[in-house]
Amino acid sequence: MERRKFIGRSAAASAALFTPLGRNAAARETPQDAPPKGTINHSVCYWCYGSIPLDTFLGNIAELGIGAIDLVGPEDFPLLKKHGIHAAMCWGAGKGIVEGWNDPRLHDELVADYNEKIPLIAEAGYTNLICFSGNRNGMNDLVGLQHCVEGLSRILPTAEKYGVVLQMELLNSKVDHKDYMCDNTLWGVELCRRLGSDHFKLLYDIYHMQIMEGDVIRNIREYHPYFGHYHTGGNPGRHEIDETQELNYPAIMRAIAATGFTGHVAQEFIPTWEDKIAALKQGIGICDI
Repeated sequence: MERRKFIGRSAAASAALFTPLGRNAAARETPQDAPPKGTINHSVCYWCYGSIPLDTFLGNIAELGIGAIDLVGPEDFPLLKKHGIHAAMCWGAGKGIVEGWNDPRLHDELVADYNEKIPLIAEAGYTNLICFSGNRNGMNDLVGLQHCVEGLSRILPTAEKYGVVLQMELLNSKVDHKDYMCDNTLWGVELCRRLGSDHFKLLYDIYHMQIMEGDVIRNIREYHPYFGHYHTGGNPGRHEIDETQELNYPAIMRAIAATGFTGHVAQEFIPTWEDKIAALKQGIGICDI
């Protein structure tokens, strides 16, 4: 599976922000003056920093005051425990993005896999497990929706027993994941309504939904009860979430906070800076309202 301000205190540092190198340098030179404010619970998707060994990366994010990481599996849990970092979104069950719950031919295999992984996640002290609809492959959206209901209903009793929340990610089918079925908020919300369980939510990816439908803040305000987790990313390009892209992340974070959300917002942008940790530090600063 694939997987996303600090400003210099001197006039020279401010001027340097107009070049990628300047932004890089400014972020490096800005001290971590204080831990995150706590309004937003920050996390980060490790796959965006996969060139950094996980052990090293966990130490890096701990130094930034980031207490959680996304998209890690049971094989990673010992290192998370070592560094005191929480797994805000686990993966490791299923067949990836393309093959998912909308295909009834896969249900027996998926049910067995998720029923095996859910207890492992709960025993480690974590509560969120990602899942995917799969691609359409010519299937009608309503048919695929019902197939997802039928398949996911078979593992919800296990999720409820162990206190794990299944979270289906909303992804764009326009740029990154052609033909993916769960590519719009209303389809995902209808799936939540049909399943009718607090142990099934949507992972609302801000970058992906900006591409598919925009209207991010309005949708957060209206449909937040169905959203269990958030991912960031700059659009276009899925890079840094600063002034080089179109989304107003401080405003989006304020909208999320206003809903009373207590889960995690994970950075899922692909850094372009040479200093990837500096880029992450900047992203956390932008979202730390």
